[in-house]
Amino acid sequence: MRNYRFVRVLVMALALLAPLVLIHPALAADANVAKVETFIRSIIQVVAGLAGLVATGFFVVGGFGYITSSGNPEHLDRAKRTLLFAAIGLAITIGAFVLSNIIASLATSAFGS
Repeated sequence: MRNYRFVRVLVMALALLAPLVLIHPALAADANVAKVETFIRSIIQVVAGLAGLVATGFFVVGGFGYITSSGNPEHLDRAKRTLLFAAIGLAITIGAFVLSNIIASLATSAFGS
């Protein structure tokens, strides 16, 4: 019984220490980082473009509602809120686009391309 305990402890120690001895360094030099960066930049550009298109649509809807409100305060208020939220959404989209470009350029200069 005592012999099996020693064997179990020895097997556990080997199992825990084997990865440290048999480790093989993983180098990122083989990865094609430029293609990944280009892909991510194009995704960000597409999403920002779509968000700008949606914001433009809401500007049109809000402007149309503002023009056709005919002095009705409820419709006028709804149109103003639509224009305000479209402007806020467009500002957030532009800010996110600029921030992602800044982060991408900083990462490119720090890690190389």
